Amino acid sequence: MISVCMATYNGEKYIKDQLLSILKQIGSNDEIIISDDLSKDKTIEIIEDLNDSRIKIFFNDKKGYTNNFQNAIKQASGDYIFLSDQDDIWVDNKLKIMSNLLMKYDFVVSDAKMVNANLESLGTTYFELRGGGENGFMNNLKKLKYIGCCMAFRKIILKKVLPFPSNSKLCPHDFWIAMISEFYFKTYVVNNPLLLYRRHGENVSTHISSTSLFFKIQFRVYSFFKVILRFNS
Repeated sequence: MISVCMATYNGEKYIKDQLLSILKQIGSNDEIIISDDLSKDKTIEIIEDLNDSRIKIFFNDKKGYTNNFQNAIKQASGDYIFLSDQDDIWVDNKLKIMSNLLMKYDFVVSDAKMVNANLESLGTTYFELRGGGENGFMNNLKKLKYIGCCMAFRKIILKKVLPFPSNSKLCPHDFWIAMISEFYFKTYVVNNPLLLYRRHGENVSTHISSTSLFFKIQFRVYSFFKVILRFNS
């Protein structure tokens, strides 16, 4: 069984297209878990209008992007968990390729094609922008090459992933999941873009927002020690 975990907030512009790109790939026994951060637009109405029993809606009782994803993941019942943003588009063979790899690996992440609001190519991929998709704990502690919406993993990793560290500014959800996976589990990088990663000026980013040296050091030290502390979990 596959669970697609999506965090939503005021996503009415793009969420229908994203959900349709996912629904046509998942099976009848799979699910899309949506955790909504109390959207003020028509996000929930649009989701409900799809009238698909595979979509399950929950509401986030702790505001914030990282908490919203944690809430979605906690509701997932699938053996394989895929993360999804509300405004991208899945390439048609994304689920098949990554599900096959999850039969052998615990964590799989792909590249993404960068596109604008109209899905027109921006001439680069996420890995190219971040300097290449390299696995390995130290490679990604130095500079994370992955993004959450391109991640999929076996449910087994949740025993060390959950709960997320309390300080989401120093350890956002995708950085944390990547670090735990690289340190404790078997990982694989798909260098082909399996997602259209839409950039439209309203995106919520979870990557390091400060360029100060102190913050970068603090960010990595905090994450590193939180990973080590999960050794006996």
